[in-house]
Amino acid sequence: MSETNPIEVQQALKGASYPADRKTLTDLAKKNHASEKVVDKIAHLKSDRIEGSDRVEKEMFRG
Repeated sequence: MSETNPIEVQQALKGASYPADRKTLTDLAKKNHASEKVVDKIAHLKSDRIEGSDRVEKEMFRG
C-alpha cells in the first residue's frame, strides 16, 4: 500500500478556510472525493483546531 503524499492532502483540502476544526476538514476531504486513507488521516489529526495547511502537513508527515 502506498503512503499518503502531500499533493493528495492538498487536493483533499482544496477550498479549506483556516482556522478550521478537524471535523470540518474531514467533511471537506470527503466532499472533494479524497481517498479513504486521506480522509482517515485527517480525521485522526492530533489537534482539534488546525490553524493552517502547514499544520495539517506537519501533523500528518512529521508527527
